[in-house]
Amino acid sequence: MNSKVTNEPSLTVAPENKPKIGMVNSLKRGLLSLGPGIITAALVFGPSKMTITSKLGAVYGYSLLWIIAVAIFFMTIFTVMSARIGVATRQSLLATIRQKWGKGAAIAIGLGIFLVATSFQAGNSIGVGIAIAEANGTSPVIWVIVFNIVGIGLLFSQAFYKILEKLMMFLVGLMLFSFITTLFLADPNWGSVASGFVPTIPAGSLGLVIAFTASAFSIVGAFYQSYLVQERIKLNPEIKETSRNSITGIFILGLMSAIVLICAAAVLNPQGIQVNSASEMAKALEPLFGHYAATLFLVGLFGAAFSSLVGNASLGGTLLGDALGYGYQLTSKKVRFLIALVMIFGAAIAIIFGKLPLELIVFAQSVTIFLVPFIGIALYAVANDAKIMGPLVNSLMVKIMGALGLLILVVLAASNVNELFLK
Repeated sequence: MNSKVTNEPSLTVAPENKPKIGMVNSLKRGLLSLGPGIITAALVFGPSKMTITSKLGAVYGYSLLWIIAVAIFFMTIFTVMSARIGVATRQSLLATIRQKWGKGAAIAIGLGIFLVATSFQAGNSIGVGIAIAEANGTSPVIWVIVFNIVGIGLLFSQAFYKILEKLMMFLVGLMLFSFITTLFLADPNWGSVASGFVPTIPAGSLGLVIAFTASAFSIVGAFYQSYLVQERIKLNPEIKETSRNSITGIFILGLMSAIVLICAAAVLNPQGIQVNSASEMAKALEPLFGHYAATLFLVGLFGAAFSSLVGNASLGGTLLGDALGYGYQLTSKKVRFLIALVMIFGAAIAIIFGKLPLELIVFAQSVTIFLVPFIGIALYAVANDAKIMGPLVNSLMVKIMGALGLLILVVLAASNVNELFLK
């Protein structure tokens, strides 16, 4: 196959229909084309991301905004790469990996992602419970149960992907509204905001910088994009797939991260208030802006937690199902059972411990250390294979940027090994 590509390859999988359509239909098609990118952004931007980002702003002010730009840039490179794989192949990414490197490699990736998703699912359940409980003064346990039941209930719908897509768009819109309104109330110093994009690493910030980069540059989230694109193509094959569809979702991920950091830098940093959870930031806003602002931020926290609760479970269950040979279609009963299993485990841990146990975090990080570089290399190698990708193979520039991204993943893994086992 010809491996030459243009700067902006078309990812079309079916001839584009060009009848005259109304503005409403054009808007609908545009929103549907963004679905996979929005889902990826929503599952990556969870309570832990909000906590890390809030802490970055509270402790170091605006000085680390540039880290968001760097992490989102490389997340975009690998997300678009994965989307092109989803278009170029007639099978799942794990099936391609199975053909290329054997069954063991596919199972290792699928099982590893399932374990990581399950380990961190408790944090999403806790985030949902706290967001509602803090707003109305009730116990978070009941809300953990209620919203996990709602999440599992979604699995029984025959149109699970369509519901997931619309739900994520709604929750992302809800988060954007909440955070942008909070940003307006915070009234940041825009000159300082601009200076925050000049690279500096303040003393003592390296640990948080590594944590944020590792969470925002989510190679697992990028890997899942190929599955989401194929699911969307199956349901709406007439919609043209382009690189811009995935880029928009990841841009929104970066925008939400930047807004939360700016709000923390504007409100908490001048007072020397340090936060250890996203819900603590909501409490810190209340004395300055009143109960309304705190509630508004909690609405954003709920959106982040519930979208990650459903999205993270979908990712873990889908990839394990594919690795075990059950397929990856969201209509599969076995795949839905595995998705529900992630939710049940996460809810049980949240209720029993009331928080994400440190041992579980260490376990998840330990798995991630050895798994993430391998996933990144596998994704990169498939996207570079002209026999598999045809005209959608990586361009020279993407190969260079992708290799740099892999180097960052290896450095992050080495830093985590040092943090967990050598200190």
